[in-house]
Amino acid sequence: MEPLYEWVIASARTMFALQGLKFSMWGREYVPREGGAVMAINHTGYLDFTYAGYATLPTRRVVRFMAKESVFRNPVAGPMMRGMGHIPVDRSQGAGSFREAVQALRAGEIVGVYPEATISRSFELKEFKTGAARMARDAGVPILPTVIVGAQRVWTKDRPRRLGRTNTPIYVEVNPPMQVPEGADVRVATDRLRAVMAESLDRMWAKYPTMHGADLVYLPARLGGLAPTPEQAARMDKAERQRRARKRGTPAEHG
Repeated sequence: MEPLYEWVIASARTMFALQGLKFSMWGREYVPREGGAVMAINHTGYLDFTYAGYATLPTRRVVRFMAKESVFRNPVAGPMMRGMGHIPVDRSQGAGSFREAVQALRAGEIVGVYPEATISRSFELKEFKTGAARMARDAGVPILPTVIVGAQRVWTKDRPRRLGRTNTPIYVEVNPPMQVPEGADVRVATDRLRAVMAESLDRMWAKYPTMHGADLVYLPARLGGLAPTPEQAARMDKAERQRRARKRGTPAEHG
């Protein structure tokens, strides 16, 4: 393991301990000990990539995450991101990011991606982009469908950060590798990936400790929580895109 990444992992573990996070993990045995794989992760919080990466530690492997290009321009985070081999994503020029990810996969790396692209305000699965399936197909590697529950309780959109000692349960499940054969229809493969992750998400919520009171804002509406419904969340996402577009003076992005 590279020294920088090892230091970052040690720092993250210290932070997790100080926060009192209570990890429960399933399916770590599905993380390959060698060879490339696309780790497809649901996206409910700003720190869920750290929890997904935690799942690979028994194999002494690290994940190269695809992240917004703007993060790499940060004078502090940028050098660290590049030093850890993460992959910048420029949405206006996605082909370059895609090629870099496929090259990393062919070189035997695990590449972490968010098929939903942006954080889900409803904490349900949004519609998936086809990038994860295309990368797996083109690189000839499997997808590791990975689901996290609890990340939204630490730091998510529209809610204050809770980085103190919250003792929050964090559940992570890595599902069996999913193959995307050469010539496969990536839309069909993406629908299959989403179905696998939806089943996994239901399993995780069935096991997850009951939430009460103020914490109900982190529970999906269909489970009796106070989080926005997927329809409400979609309207909030649209309004956010429009605000950003007005600020940039460009047309609003879709998705």
